[in-house]
Amino acid sequence: MQKIVLILWVVFGSFTLTSAQNLQSPSSFLGYDIGTQFSRHHQVIDYFKSVAKTLPNQVILKEYGNTYERRGLHLAYISSEANIKNLETIRENNLKQIGLLEGNPTSTDVAIVWLSYNVHGNEASSTEAAMLTIYKLLTEHQGLLKNTVVIMDPSVNPDGRDRYVNWYNETKSTPFDIDSNANEHNEPWPGGRPNHYLFDLNRDWAWATQVETQQRLLVYNKWMPHVHVDFHEQGINEPYYFAPAAEPFHEIISDWQRDFQTQIGKNHAKYFDAEGWLFFTRERFDLLYPSYGDTYPTFMGAIGMTYEQAGHGRAGLGIRNDEGEVLTLIDRLTHHTTAGISTVEMASKNAEKLNSEFAQFFDNSNLKYKSYVIKGNEDRLNRLKTLLSKHNITYENALASKISGYNYTTGQQTNLNVDNNALVVQTNQPKGKMVKSLFEPNTKLSDSLTYDITAWSLPYAYGLDAIASTTEVAGNTLSDPKVLQTLNDAYGYVSKWNSMEDAQFLTELLRQNFKVRFTEKPFSSNNKKFNRGALIITKGDNKHIDKMVSKLNTIAQHHAQPLTAINTGFSQTIPDIGSPDIKLLNKQKVAVLSGEGTNSLNYGEIWHFFEQQLQYPLTSINTRDFAKINLDNYTILILPNGYYNNVLNDENMAKLKTWVSAGGKVIAIDGALQSFAGKDGFSLKFKKSDDEEEDKKIQNLTPYADRERESSNDLITGAIFNTKVDNTHPMAFGYDTNYFTLKLGNSAYSLLDSGYNIAYLDDTKVYSGFAGQNAVKNLEQTLVFGEERMGSGSFIYMVDNILFRSFWENGKLFLVNAIFMVNNNAYEL
Repeated sequence: MQKIVLILWVVFGSFTLTSAQNLQSPSSFLGYDIGTQFSRHHQVIDYFKSVAKTLPNQVILKEYGNTYERRGLHLAYISSEANIKNLETIRENNLKQIGLLEGNPTSTDVAIVWLSYNVHGNEASSTEAAMLTIYKLLTEHQGLLKNTVVIMDPSVNPDGRDRYVNWYNETKSTPFDIDSNANEHNEPWPGGRPNHYLFDLNRDWAWATQVETQQRLLVYNKWMPHVHVDFHEQGINEPYYFAPAAEPFHEIISDWQRDFQTQIGKNHAKYFDAEGWLFFTRERFDLLYPSYGDTYPTFMGAIGMTYEQAGHGRAGLGIRNDEGEVLTLIDRLTHHTTAGISTVEMASKNAEKLNSEFAQFFDNSNLKYKSYVIKGNEDRLNRLKTLLSKHNITYENALASKISGYNYTTGQQTNLNVDNNALVVQTNQPKGKMVKSLFEPNTKLSDSLTYDITAWSLPYAYGLDAIASTTEVAGNTLSDPKVLQTLNDAYGYVSKWNSMEDAQFLTELLRQNFKVRFTEKPFSSNNKKFNRGALIITKGDNKHIDKMVSKLNTIAQHHAQPLTAINTGFSQTIPDIGSPDIKLLNKQKVAVLSGEGTNSLNYGEIWHFFEQQLQYPLTSINTRDFAKINLDNYTILILPNGYYNNVLNDENMAKLKTWVSAGGKVIAIDGALQSFAGKDGFSLKFKKSDDEEEDKKIQNLTPYADRERESSNDLITGAIFNTKVDNTHPMAFGYDTNYFTLKLGNSAYSLLDSGYNIAYLDDTKVYSGFAGQNAVKNLEQTLVFGEERMGSGSFIYMVDNILFRSFWENGKLFLVNAIFMVNNNAYEL
């Protein structure tokens, strides 16, 4: 019997070897030597399809989704024939060992390695490397596949990749020009880095705002790999970076995860040393912010790593760097291929240890906080539930009525009264460490110099009250959602106004040509009180809509939007429905600046917000066309974060002021405020530190080696502050009198001398994140949101970007209010 098995093994082994030998190389398949051209996305996928067709017993290629521009997203599963036959069992065993599936695993000796390429579209060498890596794994490294399953995503961001590749292929010289000043090394705005909506997908893992991320997470959470590598590129003068990562490491990262990063790094170094390739480790790229392609997997128990090759969008097919060396695409993809195969090698050598340590990571018994209890606005709670569900994090309704612990609102140990609608998120669940990282009040920092923001706690981001409890809070199954009653015939109908769900309901009504009013003052009707901002839809206003009540009911049911019927325009407390304080909303015509001068990320956030969230039309105007645009075609102009000195010259600034004076509204965000601060006709002013000159003298005496760390005293790296809010102002309708803001930098503006200081910093307590002492000192009594009138129109100032990466849910209604309710002029016929 043993002899028969041996013969079969030899026969099948020979068949596999023969099939692998028949596998076309990327160069043979593409018709050009790999690295001598940039391959378009469809060519890459065609190659992976060819590999899967040639070796169907070792490679499975699956489409897991589509991008906004309808390009396919694919994963290749590569392993030995035996593992491919047993693939589903391997996956289930992995989930069973960490408690995500019931039952005991039958085996845990296979390492799962996930390799993600080209999350940044213009860091394009990695997708070329993906083709060479799969080829080499199957032709030269079959032995590594006996105890590993390698999952490859050849292009996480196909839209960005093709934007870059198509531009480069149509721009480059032949032969390519190594002069860094050449066109082919200088991408036009917005560049190929982001996806369709110009989001950085490498910072979207936790927030999952983009379809690429949402679809990837569905598969990622079904596999939960032991190793995840994100392949990137950096500046042309930095050679190659690989693990171990830099400090700060998040405190949930285990000693094993730290140590194995070092082991992998040393294995890479062995191959890089043999070739004389330069590299560096333990610098710049830390493991703190949870939404990266290295940190998110790490917080999910994996060995998560970023590999950074010199090149980026500037390098093209070849470029001369500052040391006089010519860096080619062939060099770049070769380095990535080497690091990728070295990673699989280390996983194969340590497969059983990877499994055992992976399982241990999911022991959450030592976490300080056992439960996070969250209460507040029902719509915001539902949004939070949606986010948690994307990560397969479970939640319940609270059973207790009073919870003790750390209170997010006060920043102290207090009690919080809750009802059974409050959520409980336990850390005693498989993904308890990810729960900690997303909910922790204040992230522990081992080093103040970090690569990204240092605060993101979800209760603040969603505008909810919360308690972090050191004891487990009992919960039970979620209650069923409420069923809306069908609308009866009435004088009119009133909707609440305190969430993005209300905003989406409004824009749907406007798209369906309903006339909608809003109240600037509280009023009572039918024994119910309605707050500022409440929407009012009357039959009298909407006689032009056939079967108005039926259509309104359909829209309300679709949005799960509760409406209160009112039987008369005579309110119990004024204003009456016909009062001047209850105004018709304008169907605003909104434009936004794009192109050179604008921050592409913030422009993309606005674009995505209007199209995918608010679902309201938006016209993009390129900055190069601003001078010739007739602004009278629009009622609102949004200026994203950016630098507009070239756009808003004297002539264009005069044009803008004239338009605003006639009733237009400008909404300026973040850096765009610099175009108006201190300028003639504006009360907006920069706030400068009283000790600024003295601080400069001290800095000039700081030793060279200490300058970077000393400069952190002037930095704010994404910290959370509590602001005072004038919620009687239309921009703050739907808000309480305080609002937690995410401050991304140290820009500070004095309170407006004339106009409305809608939200401002009264005290400078840092509730979460890092803020240098000098920067904090200068924030006292500074503007966060303000409105300044000019003639019939307004300039609206948003110092803090509430759309940053689209995850700060609590700020979004400020922008909606600015569009529809601030300085609502006479209704436009």
